[in-house]
Amino acid sequence: MVVKVYGPIYGCPKRVVVCLIEKEIEFEGVHVDLFKGENKEAQFLKLQPFGSLPVIQDGDYTLYESRAIIRYYAEKYKDQGTDLLGKTIEERGLVEQWLEVEAHNFHPPIYDLVINLLFAPLMGAPSDQKVIEESDKKLEKVLDVYEERLSKSKYLAGEFFSLADLSHLPFGHYLVNQTGRGNLVRERKHVSAWWDDVSNRPSWKKVLQLYKYAV
Repeated sequence: MVVKVYGPIYGCPKRVVVCLIEKEIEFEGVHVDLFKGENKEAQFLKLQPFGSLPVIQDGDYTLYESRAIIRYYAEKYKDQGTDLLGKTIEERGLVEQWLEVEAHNFHPPIYDLVINLLFAPLMGAPSDQKVIEESDKKLEKVLDVYEERLSKSKYLAGEFFSLADLSHLPFGHYLVNQTGRGNLVRERKHVSAWWDDVSNRPSWKKVLQLYKYAV
């Protein structure tokens, strides 16, 4: 059964796509145009009542929220493709810990930067300079913590690539390549080396080849 991934040209759905590639799972993208409001149409809201991306359909099984989806596939196909969860319960605990850090500490400020620096101008909306300045400061503090962690281990959860690292790829790409904030990564030796490692994985290169960013 081929997995349908809705909205693969956007950031969060790319988190799902790169996971599926790492796990060697067949998938196809289903285009959803946020700028035309297709995510608010009745047909889409039957799949995702909040009108957000991504959504997957796997046979008669539907799931939304990108981190829930990648956890699901990493567990369901644990013995297929790349092991993204760790081999012990302690390693799994660290994977989950850093996934939570990504969701609650890294993602919010970079998301606010992307909205204000990239999406707002396209939609004719004003950028909030105060939010931009606050997000920059928050992100600097988060990356200082990452620098300390990555001075002690190759990846966030240890010496193995995991969901914790993978989950940073879509918005890490925005940070380094599209918001003019690449210096925040490059000024931190260990964060910079980690980013070069994870962003050069064949799976991520394939994502970028298959689906260019909407913005």
